[in-house]
Amino acid sequence: MTLNLVILALVTLERLGELWLSNRNTRRLLAEGAKEHASGHYPLIVGLHVAWLATLWWLAPLRPVDDFWFILFLLIEFGRIWVLASLREHWTTRIIVLSGASLVRRGPYRWINHPNYWVVIGEIAVLPLVFGLWKTALVFSVSNGALLAVRINEENRALGR
Repeated sequence: MTLNLVILALVTLERLGELWLSNRNTRRLLAEGAKEHASGHYPLIVGLHVAWLATLWWLAPLRPVDDFWFILFLLIEFGRIWVLASLREHWTTRIIVLSGASLVRRGPYRWINHPNYWVVIGEIAVLPLVFGLWKTALVFSVSNGALLAVRINEENRALGR
C-alpha cells in the first residue's frame, strides 16, 4: 500500500508541477505575442486527467503493484522528461503558437510529430495496469484517444500542417 501511495503522490505532484510550468510558459509566450488556438476542448482534457487520477486514488491504494508495468511506466516517464527537455520554454498543455518561431526539431521531435501525446497515451494506459486495473486503462485510453483525435487535428491546423 505504501508504494502505491508513493506512486500516486509522485504522479499527482508531477501533474501539478506540469500545470505550473505550462501556465508559466503560456503567460510568457502570450506576452511575446503568441496566440492560443482551439481552447474549447482544453477543459475536457483537464477533466479527463483529473478523473483518471481520482479514479486511481480511489481504486489503486490496496492493489498489488505489477513490476513489469511499473518498469514500463518508469520508462514512459523518461520519455516525458525527454519531451519537456526538448521543448523547454515552448512546452505547454495548451495549443500556443508563436508566429515566426520555428518548430522544435530536437529530441524525439526529430523523428515523430507529437511525441508528448505518445507519452500521454502510454501513461494513461499503463499506470492503471501497474495496479491491475485493466478496465480503468481501457475506459480512460478510449476517452483519451477521442480527445487526442480532436487535439492533434486542431494542433496540426494551428501549426499549418
